[in-house]
Amino acid sequence: MTTLPSAAELLEGAHVVALPMRVRFRGVDVREALLLRGPSGWGEFSPFVEYADGEAARWLACAVEAAYAVWPAPVRDVVRVNATVPAVAPDRVPEILARFDGCTTAKVKVAERGQTLDDDVARVAAVRAAMGPSARIRIDANGGWDVEAATDALRRLRAYDLEYAEQPCTSVEELVELRTALARNGIDVLIAADESIRKADDPVRVARLGAADVVVVKVAPLGGVVQALEVVDACGLPAVVSSALDTSVGIAAGVALAAALPSLDHACGLGTVGLFEGDVASPPWRPAGGVLATGRAVPDPEALAELQAPPDRQQWWRDRLVRCHAVLAGGSD
Repeated sequence: MTTLPSAAELLEGAHVVALPMRVRFRGVDVREALLLRGPSGWGEFSPFVEYADGEAARWLACAVEAAYAVWPAPVRDVVRVNATVPAVAPDRVPEILARFDGCTTAKVKVAERGQTLDDDVARVAAVRAAMGPSARIRIDANGGWDVEAATDALRRLRAYDLEYAEQPCTSVEELVELRTALARNGIDVLIAADESIRKADDPVRVARLGAADVVVVKVAPLGGVVQALEVVDACGLPAVVSSALDTSVGIAAGVALAAALPSLDHACGLGTVGLFEGDVASPPWRPAGGVLATGRAVPDPEALAELQAPPDRQQWWRDRLVRCHAVLAGGSD
């Protein structure tokens, strides 16, 4: 286990950056992150701003692992990644897909607040038309449907030959109920769990209750590569590694996790750097030929300066790190 450095040591070389998004994604227009440097390299601390300190502290543990520890040895040198299509209009799909060189799998956001199922169907249809019949297409609802709505949606969307539906409903119990409803109605769509893994006190409960066919794991919310590997092993289900809208520094940690998994049958959601206007690394960690190689991302000093967050946001993140450090050190959350 990595020894926790002091908060002062972590902050000594910290950089807070703000990356504008090309397209609004997960309600985010500008993605902020605190990057810290240690003897092993760079780590990223970027829990979403609405997360409480107790949850955000796991992201700090991941950053500390990246900067101060050695990641598990990889069993593969490259990791296949998927394209990610935000909840855009169908006519924007080709433009989005063009940013993901060589990717033959796409994850499509659906169930966006303020949109309809017709919008989702049109977007998925546009992706299928653009990528052709041999591509894999998965959808991600971020828990946006109840069981009835998810059943109706998947009845319509299965026409596009879905690889799986990611987190169609919010709770584990709903996912269990949905899988039963799909089987009863002859709707052959696999279910993947994301939020039910990374935001749960007991991430293995998904597997124990038979709520999913696939687990989606994000390295930062689970506290680092080692912890995430333990969760996947305990679940005993096929795994997909996904990003949490990370900079290249965080993406490198996700690739380290994907590269260390004993088996990896699905493309991973680690190609999201292309959703930013810019990135901290030069060149950014974007897929080439549909894959990302293992390694560590090193921020470019000029990029760090150019993307530096405003002073008030820098202070906000530094204060947040101190509070989360106290949680990890055994203080109150």
